[in-house]
Amino acid sequence: MTTPLVEMDGDEMTRILWQMIKDELILPYVDLKTEYYDLGLAHRNETDDQVTVDSANATLKYGVAVKCATITPNAARVKEYGLKEMWKSPNGTIRAMLDGTVFRAPILVKGIEPGVRSWEKPITLARHAYGDVYKNTEIKVAGPGRAELVFTAEDGTETRELIHEFKGPGILQGIHNTEKSIQSFARACFNYAVDTRQDLWFATKDTISKKYDHTFKDIFQDIYETEYREKFEDLGIEYFYTLIDDAVARVMKAKGGFIWACKNYDGDVMSDMVSSAFGSLAMMTSVLVSPSGVYEYEAAHGTVQRHYYKHLKGEETSTNSVATIFAWTGALKKRGELDAIPALGEFADRLEKATIATIESGRMTKDLALITSLQDVKVLNSQDFIREIRRTFENM
Repeated sequence: MTTPLVEMDGDEMTRILWQMIKDELILPYVDLKTEYYDLGLAHRNETDDQVTVDSANATLKYGVAVKCATITPNAARVKEYGLKEMWKSPNGTIRAMLDGTVFRAPILVKGIEPGVRSWEKPITLARHAYGDVYKNTEIKVAGPGRAELVFTAEDGTETRELIHEFKGPGILQGIHNTEKSIQSFARACFNYAVDTRQDLWFATKDTISKKYDHTFKDIFQDIYETEYREKFEDLGIEYFYTLIDDAVARVMKAKGGFIWACKNYDGDVMSDMVSSAFGSLAMMTSVLVSPSGVYEYEAAHGTVQRHYYKHLKGEETSTNSVATIFAWTGALKKRGELDAIPALGEFADRLEKATIATIESGRMTKDLALITSLQDVKVLNSQDFIREIRRTFENM
């Protein structure tokens, strides 16, 4: 390696797996260079979350990052970790600073059939990575009163819309987005569709949200008509818009092999649904791509809290590390591509093949053993699964 990866460490069981993967699958073979940032919740609290901002700025500098899963604290976590405040999602902060789009796709292996019978090909989720509830502002209303949405222009002019006349206690939430970010999202989706030669679906709820969601719909349509229609027609691929509820119904009857673009929260939920239906939350690649060509690879799942508490008690766990392994391989491939080091890409490809081959040979973690159609499988604990991948890798 010549240029470092930005390495963002994380929390709980995925933090344990992170170190295992480095020790067993990366460091013995790669002269690894990283700029390390500890995004574990305790360190984020110590730095008033400045470490998250610093890691995003480093990603903008170096171009490629790999991120471990992290905790987004709720009230229970504030108490558990003694936090100064309920820090926002680190993913939300990083995505906002990079202004990127998250592309997530299932990792397919023989013996793990999709739960939806009609699915034959992967479904790629394209998730807008800015705004909505991830950059929200909230108020708990104590009693009766008038809530308004107010925008003050630079010249002092105010625009007001009534939200609600409260007769008693309640809650308020304000969300926002920018046309610039939506345009970046749209172009990223269209470019990805052209590059991969797949149909692109986009869905919101513009019949209810006649300004917020409708703006997304209009921007996508305008960019498609002016910049991409001819490219799509030449390639024989399709772009179409539909309501989010209609999209869900269509997806369940589709064969797959397309990109499904969603707003931030919709993409969060639907990517979990798609990954679970294809086999496991831990069998999903995830990459954040910015308009400037910056890439951040991560696992699409959380920190596996339940397994971490078992680990702390000294109990054996069987945690699936595939998505985290593929985050590392994705980052190494991109680093090798950008720095013209083909050996990095070749190593990453070989490690991915070894991971899939290990599962297809019947050696897997418990989550996969419960759903596989393979016979006489061997259930491995967290560390032994990673070690089996190393054995497969070295015997290829």
